[in-house]
Amino acid sequence: MPLDPKSLGAALNENLTLHSTLCRREAGAFIKALQSGEDVVVACTQEKRLFAELAEQSAGAVSPIRFVNIRETGGWSKGAALASPKIAALLAAAHLPEPEPVATVTYKSAGRLLIIGPLGAAERAADLLGDDLDITLFTQGAGDLGAMQERRHPVLGGQIQSLAGWLGAFELKWLRNNPIDLDLCTRCNACLAACPEDAIGFDYQIDADLCKSHRACVTVCKVAGAIDFRRQPETSSETFDLVLDLRATPAFSQHALPQGYLRWDGHDAKPLMHLRALVGEFEKPKFFVYKQKLCAHSRNDKTGCHACIDVCSASAISSERDRQQIKVNPNLCVGCGTCTTVCPSGALTYAYPRASEQGVKIKTLLSTYARSGGKNAALLLHSQEGGARLLGDLGRAAQLDRGTRGGTHGVPARVMPMALWHTSSLGLEVWLTAVAYGASQVWVLMTDEEAPQYHEAIRSQMAVAQAILAGLGYQGEHFRVLHARDARDLAALDGDLQAAPAQCVSRSASFAVQSDKRATLELALDHLIEHAPVKAEVIALPAYCSPLGALKLDKDACTLCLSCINACPASALQDNQESPQLKFIEKNCVQCGLCVTTCPEKALTLVPQLNLTPQRREAVVINEMKPYACVRCSKPFGTLKAIEAMLGKLSGHSMFQGAALERLKMCGDCRVIDIYSAENETKITDL
Repeated sequence: MPLDPKSLGAALNENLTLHSTLCRREAGAFIKALQSGEDVVVACTQEKRLFAELAEQSAGAVSPIRFVNIRETGGWSKGAALASPKIAALLAAAHLPEPEPVATVTYKSAGRLLIIGPLGAAERAADLLGDDLDITLFTQGAGDLGAMQERRHPVLGGQIQSLAGWLGAFELKWLRNNPIDLDLCTRCNACLAACPEDAIGFDYQIDADLCKSHRACVTVCKVAGAIDFRRQPETSSETFDLVLDLRATPAFSQHALPQGYLRWDGHDAKPLMHLRALVGEFEKPKFFVYKQKLCAHSRNDKTGCHACIDVCSASAISSERDRQQIKVNPNLCVGCGTCTTVCPSGALTYAYPRASEQGVKIKTLLSTYARSGGKNAALLLHSQEGGARLLGDLGRAAQLDRGTRGGTHGVPARVMPMALWHTSSLGLEVWLTAVAYGASQVWVLMTDEEAPQYHEAIRSQMAVAQAILAGLGYQGEHFRVLHARDARDLAALDGDLQAAPAQCVSRSASFAVQSDKRATLELALDHLIEHAPVKAEVIALPAYCSPLGALKLDKDACTLCLSCINACPASALQDNQESPQLKFIEKNCVQCGLCVTTCPEKALTLVPQLNLTPQRREAVVINEMKPYACVRCSKPFGTLKAIEAMLGKLSGHSMFQGAALERLKMCGDCRVIDIYSAENETKITDL
């Protein structure tokens, strides 16, 4: 499409110069811009490598370079003539500063590689890796190939008990329980020839099920002394920097494998080259921030919310109930951010980039788009690797006017792609904020990069967000997950991208995304409620994973013991110091269920909903009782129902008869006085 530098410049408040061959004949203009000292944005990603080389070779180049793809995402589509507002928005977002740096996680690898698998296959994999790594083999039988006669690498054998860790810190524990010591074995094959049961294979280990104790192998190995049936099993451990697993059943089964661990089927050798590059010191951002005070995982040995543990595809999150918190291993964390998306309280937040920085980018995209005359903007969130590649394929197919399954329209003019480190790192509070900023729809493009549980988590969160907007009267489907495995699915994806717009807010919001998840959610809800087409009182929400809701109390069962108050991590439940009352602030409730699991009378039930009345922010009394008066001094203590229930349960106990039962009706002070003033009881001082 022909670009109009004047209209784009007006939208960006700057003078733009149109270049059509910047990476070739006009490269001088690029170098001159680098030397100007101002930020440089290149609106094409095809020649990123060339531009980087030109910047390195240019003397005096000081300007940072940012890239944005307006060709495949805007220019190459059937709606290219209407794409100027979107292109202006993409260019405006590209001018934003880079995310602020955060703490980093460091890995140190000296290249100590452990290969686990059949010995023959392990030796051949070691040969492919060459001499760049310090390789140790752990035999799992001879396999079809059998071991080579020449021993080139140390070999371990026995029964693996555990393998855990990450790049630079894998720990292997195994039981050395075979009579043949592989360190002493010379592979002379004399034991194989001498064994009458063929119990020794080319992995030079004895199969205990076949061995009949002839001990001919011991006789022929007398000089080397590698075989000793009297050797006791011994547990050993060793650390490695890298692990190559050739077994059918690998050590790690989670979707996101630890850094430095590779499963290999023995065919394509390209993955092995990745291991050779993992020597040295490496850093990655610490992607999360954890605030234990906000965590709703556990209280008083009771488990409440465990959404982050369930959804983590890297097995990086574990429970520490004794400390009333979770533990996130930063070395295993891959930065997907799904834990922060499903966390109802905001105890886990995404750190790189921060939610506030993502909010600025979303507001910039939508406000620039609207200011440039665009309408019904759809925000398309995608990964910066697989998702960006799919959108590039879609735009290219539209430019050629043929898709993988017929013609395609490309990325529509109203759809604005926004790349994320991971598509599930943003949740419903940011999606609702995007709608409050003026977006018609928010779509998330997911591929097979994401773990299966991430798809389910995003759909569940979207169901809650959609229920809120539908209850407020906003018409249409505002949220959708678009799943595409590869370029063959682009035609179907094209159909989803052409979906009819949903109803937008009448006035765009101006608030900023906060670092606190619940604060952002409340700001978005306030704006959406204020401009809602329908004024409702209560909106029912999906029962699964809703971060909003109320409590249903069975007053007949409740004894007002107030144990639920101590369990609540969000101060949603409160008491009254003056009289026996239980108060509830619905706005604070995160629906973690700790109060439900703590209640000894099973009197509480979660009610996922959004209350639109002012009472949502107020402390509402949900139960109150008459206090129980001490039979000695008449001072109130406890509640009438709780004391009567206790008396009923203990009246038949042998230790609570007569005066002992009567003392249960007294306050703490009177109980002590009665014990010491009773004349018919033996005291320890009398003994």
